[in-house]
Amino acid sequence: MDAQGRGRADNIDPADQWVLNPDTGEYELRLTPSTAQSPVPGPRRPSPRDGGRAAGARARQPGGETRPEPRTRGTEVPQPRSARRRGAEPEREPEPPQGRRAARRPVKKKSRTKKVLLWTGGTVAFVLVAVTAAGYLYIQHLNGNITSLSDDGASTGGFSKDQAINILLIGTDKRTGKGNEGYGDAGSVGHADTNILLHLSKDRSNATALSIPRDLITDIPDCPTQQEDGTRKVIPGSVGARFNQSLGQDGRTPSCTMRTVTELTGITPDDFMVADFNAVKTLTEAVDGVDVCLAKDIDDADSHLKLSKGTHTISGEQALAFVRTRHSVGFGGDLSRIGLQQQFLGALMRKLKGNSTLTSPTKMLKLAEAGTKALTVDDKLDSIGKLKDLGLELGKLNPKNLTFTTVPVKDNPAEKVHATVVLDEAKAPAVFDAVRNDVSFSDVKKKQKAAKDAQAARLKGSKAPASEVRVRILNGGAVNGSAQAVLNWLQNDEGVTRSENDGNAPAPAARTTLEYAPGQAAQARRLAALMGMSGSALKPGKSVTNSQGLPAMTLTLGKDFKGAGVSLTVPSKAPEVDKSTADKVKCAS
Repeated sequence: MDAQGRGRADNIDPADQWVLNPDTGEYELRLTPSTAQSPVPGPRRPSPRDGGRAAGARARQPGGETRPEPRTRGTEVPQPRSARRRGAEPEREPEPPQGRRAARRPVKKKSRTKKVLLWTGGTVAFVLVAVTAAGYLYIQHLNGNITSLSDDGASTGGFSKDQAINILLIGTDKRTGKGNEGYGDAGSVGHADTNILLHLSKDRSNATALSIPRDLITDIPDCPTQQEDGTRKVIPGSVGARFNQSLGQDGRTPSCTMRTVTELTGITPDDFMVADFNAVKTLTEAVDGVDVCLAKDIDDADSHLKLSKGTHTISGEQALAFVRTRHSVGFGGDLSRIGLQQQFLGALMRKLKGNSTLTSPTKMLKLAEAGTKALTVDDKLDSIGKLKDLGLELGKLNPKNLTFTTVPVKDNPAEKVHATVVLDEAKAPAVFDAVRNDVSFSDVKKKQKAAKDAQAARLKGSKAPASEVRVRILNGGAVNGSAQAVLNWLQNDEGVTRSENDGNAPAPAARTTLEYAPGQAAQARRLAALMGMSGSALKPGKSVTNSQGLPAMTLTLGKDFKGAGVSLTVPSKAPEVDKSTADKVKCAS
């Protein structure tokens, strides 16, 4: 290579030679080759004309026992020692054809390539270290944003990656932050005004967002609650109270709303998330707004929402006004507002799942900042790592398989002017059963067919005589006296004389289950047939020793237990309900 050619190659910035490969998505080094240069870098094979010189060059490459003397860019190739000593012209081989000369030049190009690789590799390594350090510091910063409260033992202990997930989402009317003086009740400690039990299926193929009306009349249980000074206090329950009083009233915390949900539905939430007015504003601003649709013009003096018919992108104050509007839509009550809130959450999920959000580092950082500042979570979700893990599980869901629905209710018959609602006892239990048993409300094929088949197989096979069934009975959430009632029924009506009441279970249980050892499978099938238990309720495990020192199965009565002799067969299909899905825009009217 002549001096002019060398200069052109050396003036190329090595950083400019790293280009994005569209096929792999990775950055790769691309060097400008010399004329007729081999596309494959590396030493040239020796030939008879080389006299072994190429082989010698290989022996002196880095990694061998000898190394060439370093050369600065633009210097000549050193002459043979004999020529320098005698001042003679260097020995020359007969001039080879042009193609041969070009084929020999990569020896020098290769040396320069390695310098580029070392320079760029060192820079990349430095950047990675710097980014990692900055990332750690930023994660620590985000952790500092998170506000958490004790779950006071009201949860399952936190979500699990290999199980169905139930997250209680609570929106409060508490006035916090600048600009919120005109919203909510003056001096409110923050009631549970928006309540959604989000159920994510075990196989992550579907989810149900079950809205619980704030004006639903229900029973609020006694709530053991951790106080600010670390002491615990039991806040007395209330009979026939509005659901929204499960938070804020008499010092109740979100853990009390958790207990109220469990009391109402038989479903124990894994975790809770609480958002106030600021959350709606900051989250929508972080994603540059969400798209909503109205079937008519709205000018609501109470919520301050003024929008024309059609589709709008809303954020900040306007988004808050949207989710607070009720008088201008539907029948003008809380149930109508729930429809708007469901539309809003569907729009937010579509925006979060969209490429424009997930591929933008700026938006992701804004979202992380807004989310960690706006939400209060339970102490099982009190780090960015745990929130990330939950987000990854939720991220597996396709929006078309997220179904929004509301607890079936009807007007309170005790009121002349209807202001509250009561549970629709004819419809609500079936909805609770479907969620509790992981039944999808959306038209989606379950991914875990093999698991379902395995559960059904537990019921197939011979059944032991009832007189040979040994079982101890525990109450894990059924009404008081249920264990004794089952014992009486089994012994007196069904001939299961080797059964005994062993009191309360060590932990609350949402579902009734039967645990048995491999050698007790025939006994388990007999008891399952008597009680109408599905294969999913049978838990292969281990036996326990009963009062007579003999191995026995363990029957734990959960909150789904309806009474001795009442079948526990779980539904295979969700009931018909009014619903919408997150992938479709439904214009509010």
